[in-house]
Amino acid sequence: MPHLRRIQLIAAILAAGTFTGCRLDMHVQPRENPLSRSDFYADQRSERPPVEGTVARDELRADTYFYTGKVGNNPGDVMPFPVNKQVLERGRERFNIFCAPCHSRLGDGNGFVPSRGFARKPPSFHIARLEKAPVGYFYDVITNGFGIMPDYASQIPPQDRWDIIAYIRALQLSQNATTADVPAGQKIPSEPPTFRQPESGATLPVPAPETKSTEEKSQNTKPEDMQSADMKGNQQVNQQ
Repeated sequence: MPHLRRIQLIAAILAAGTFTGCRLDMHVQPRENPLSRSDFYADQRSERPPVEGTVARDELRADTYFYTGKVGNNPGDVMPFPVNKQVLERGRERFNIFCAPCHSRLGDGNGFVPSRGFARKPPSFHIARLEKAPVGYFYDVITNGFGIMPDYASQIPPQDRWDIIAYIRALQLSQNATTADVPAGQKIPSEPPTFRQPESGATLPVPAPETKSTEEKSQNTKPEDMQSADMKGNQQVNQQ
């Protein structure tokens, strides 16, 4: 029995030494900690710059115009993609978040921040200079800032910048539109939206479900339905 216990003790010691050695190998690896000193390189920096010509994932940016808004050194005046309702809705949402506090939701420069004593009132988007400005100019201002306006490159990704610009163009058109620009069948002025739940200040208003107008209902009513309705009416009259 003492001999057996001695063998078990030796086996336990060997096993503990083996596992301890593996643990040290895993914890003490041949690597450099971030920003640590290294004697391997002449400049003693463990952090190395990227190899020349390296492009990070999703940072290729082959479409130069999409990411700069410029053709050569000049701002371009064409949207890099078709503008549809989805683009304008996204642009309106981003505009109201990032731009409206200073420029107002109408884009006339009378936002909340200037009304509280901002040092310089933003220009209105509806002045002749900005109405004639190419879309690439707005992209450059959003990306790099202008005057006391800071840049929004870190807050607004390139796609959203173009969406905002599309909405700014829609705002400019809305302030200078004529009856010739109104689609056929559109009422002037448009009917105000209805809400199932109004805005409380902490929540956005909930739009009411769309209902068809009387004219649309009559147009969509089938002749058979109209005949059955007339028959029911005649029956009620006869019963009376």
